[in-house]
Amino acid sequence: MTPYLQKLKQYWGYDEFRPSQLEIIESIGSGKDTLGLLPTGGGKSITFQVPALCQEGRCLVITPLIALMKDQIENLKKKEIKAIALHSGLTFTQYKQCLDNICYNKTNDPRANYKFIYVSPERLSTDTFLEALPYMNISMVAVDEAHCISQWGYDFRPEYKQIAEIRDILPNIPFLALTATATPEVAKDIQSSLLFKEENVKRISFYRNNLAYKVKLAENKDEELIRLLNKTPGSAIIYVRNRKKTKEISEFLNKNNISSDFFHAGLDNSIKDLKQDSWKNNKFKVMVATNAFGMGIDKPDVRIVIHIDIPDSIEAYFQEAGRAGRDRNYAECILLYNKRDLSLMKKRLTDSFPSKEFICNVYNQLGNYFQLGVNYGEGNTFDFDLQDFCNKFHLPTLPTQAAIKILDLDGYIEYKDEKELNSRIIVTKSRRLLYDTHFSEEEDAIMQFLLRKYTGIFADYTIISETEISLNTNIDQNRVYEVLSWLRKTGIIDYIPKKSSPAIRYRQDRIPPEILRISTEVYEHRLMRYKSRMESMINYVSDTNHCRSRLLLDYFGENETSNCGICDYCLNKNSSNSINDKILSLFKKEGPKRLSDIIVTLNEEPNKVIDSVRVLLDNKEIKTADNITFEIR
Repeated sequence: MTPYLQKLKQYWGYDEFRPSQLEIIESIGSGKDTLGLLPTGGGKSITFQVPALCQEGRCLVITPLIALMKDQIENLKKKEIKAIALHSGLTFTQYKQCLDNICYNKTNDPRANYKFIYVSPERLSTDTFLEALPYMNISMVAVDEAHCISQWGYDFRPEYKQIAEIRDILPNIPFLALTATATPEVAKDIQSSLLFKEENVKRISFYRNNLAYKVKLAENKDEELIRLLNKTPGSAIIYVRNRKKTKEISEFLNKNNISSDFFHAGLDNSIKDLKQDSWKNNKFKVMVATNAFGMGIDKPDVRIVIHIDIPDSIEAYFQEAGRAGRDRNYAECILLYNKRDLSLMKKRLTDSFPSKEFICNVYNQLGNYFQLGVNYGEGNTFDFDLQDFCNKFHLPTLPTQAAIKILDLDGYIEYKDEKELNSRIIVTKSRRLLYDTHFSEEEDAIMQFLLRKYTGIFADYTIISETEISLNTNIDQNRVYEVLSWLRKTGIIDYIPKKSSPAIRYRQDRIPPEILRISTEVYEHRLMRYKSRMESMINYVSDTNHCRSRLLLDYFGENETSNCGICDYCLNKNSSNSINDKILSLFKKEGPKRLSDIIVTLNEEPNKVIDSVRVLLDNKEIKTADNITFEIR
């Protein structure tokens, strides 16, 4: 038994790897940079966990979501494999202690002998982490959700571009990039962005023979939801596009005796965790969610995934639908649409990419909204109510939100539409200049406490508690907030207060709108890619002449595939073939027949019989003289 198979058996209990898992493992295990393409549910985590367990040193796992980190670490702990996550939810003291345990383990505590270190891509750019990285004894790096690094991908995240920079610190360490959604173009870009020494792609077909992809024209989606969920046992996910809709549909299902809950990015993390755990433990059947739900949620018995809004891209749809049937048993992936949805898709393009003039206007009105003067504002954070802003300046909501996102991507502002859990602070002056600064009594008390309490406050943003500062300095908490805000204005610290609502932070001073420039990469290039992906999605929904599974696989560059046999097209085709055979058999037995007689005799759906007659005519298997009476040629 090979070492890889031995570890698989020891920790996972499997006797063999899934297709292509071993090929990926052997490639990264031999020290080669590797891109692994596996479908959702294809066992990506095993491809880095097994080789890491077979060699000295630790595996650095870069992954975008805390939920995903927690889920994988929990699974590793159950196998008595030590793993740790370095994420934004840690205080600086906790974070520094974790780094010390990883790098030095001064107490020789066996509990700190971590094999896997999970980290978000944002951490990679901090001085504290980069200074510790050489001492972590890293043997390999795994980059999960690697499509996020590609600007050609559907979910590009700028922070992923920083990953390749750690090559300077880990020059001879192999990288394993993993994703379930990559076109050939994206696969090439991932390898280039991660500075692969040579191209090396290992892939398994994205085909999953247990998933039935179906597109249904449904004028009344509520009725169709009830029908589908009542006939389908097991768990279900319903994906929608906006947060308000998640709650509305969940309430509608509960009123119709289908147990459900809702999930979106705007919920507190504790509530998200509670909802996820309840659903995973089958306390309710249906999770109604935005695309914020599902990544890293390894629930095997999802029997149906329903989209009631058309996603923006094939990649997004394929990944979300792929959360069905991870136990390899039959499951359905159903997209409900009506003719209005196709029109809305086209409107979505203009909403997502408003004109540059509109974006400049939004930028200018943001400054007015916050009463911020030109050439001021860098580092300032403001509470932001999108709806109030739009109402005040008579702006349409969706294009305005898109304009703010574009301004964020281009580096003018930072927009946080989720709730911030903690205040953060960093000292921006050097120690020498700080000690030469004259402080008031309150300022001095607060600064002295901060410097004693948070030793890494010069190197990295540190999570603080205004309540704790207040208790230890005997200064009123509101006054603590005022002093910290003043210290930020004087340039001594950068202070990002805790927010209970969305916020906008200025990355640079406000500039006049007439000199604002939106880059080609952020606007024109993204628009081109967005439009292309949307058109592919519309074509998928509208196509009634090809196997759904083949359409999806063709998009990802798999052209040598056969029909799945279980999608809506294949089922209709099989049904039509059956009707064709019945019509021919009828003619052989009883001779020429009128169309109305054929329909009555076969007792099939009239439209299907008519379609079959047309096919037989086109194939020259039957003929007619008057379009009423038909017979075999």
